[in-house]
Amino acid sequence: MSNSVIIIPSRLAATRLPQKPLIKINNKTLIMHVYEKAVESQIGEVYVATCDEEIASEVRKNGGKFIMTDINHTTGTDRVFEASQKLDLKDVDFVMNIQGDEPMINPLDIKNLNKLSKEKNLNISTLAYKIEKKEDYQNENIVKVITKNKIYDNSVTEALNFYRVIKQNSSSNIYQHFGIYIYKYSALKKFVNFEKSENETKERLEQLRAIDNNIKINVILANYFSGGIDTKKDLEDYIKSFKK
Repeated sequence: MSNSVIIIPSRLAATRLPQKPLIKINNKTLIMHVYEKAVESQIGEVYVATCDEEIASEVRKNGGKFIMTDINHTTGTDRVFEASQKLDLKDVDFVMNIQGDEPMINPLDIKNLNKLSKEKNLNISTLAYKIEKKEDYQNENIVKVITKNKIYDNSVTEALNFYRVIKQNSSSNIYQHFGIYIYKYSALKKFVNFEKSENETKERLEQLRAIDNNIKINVILANYFSGGIDTKKDLEDYIKSFKK
């Protein structure tokens, strides 16, 4: 029987929001907000994959688990793969990558993504959510995914492409993409062995490496909103949500 493990890639070298993982929100660091949501999902062991001792120390003092990884990784997925290698996983096991700046991710959505991916034996899958504001189509910090079909509760469809900026009327199936993926370990190994694609570099979206190499990414509908913390404004909005 396959097992699931959650690996959260995290590093301090963010350019738009320096020292992002260690920023405190409601007396808790950003990385620990994400870690605790992952633990709440109860789908398997949770680890932070990092190259920074400061992050490792923060996770350690809060009773969490971490894996030290190479400082030269340029994408979260490559960091997740190195960490997963150290866990001696089998090809049929599932590796979930939750980006370290997704503190709003709902444990129930994590659980559902894991459940459907296993039931349908998917190689790579991710979550998306309906876009509610027109300005989000032009906001490059909100990644958009165009899907082959409209997605409903517990349905699965294929991602056709990912964008940072997109015209609202370019497709009827445009959704906000969440920073979370689950890979069958065999698919993760295949993914990281491809060279970075031109589209991946241009758009700064690592998932385009899969699309450009004809690897199918499945998309499942999230039931709860989540937004990544990429900028100071994102951080301010998230802090406001605690005060409501």
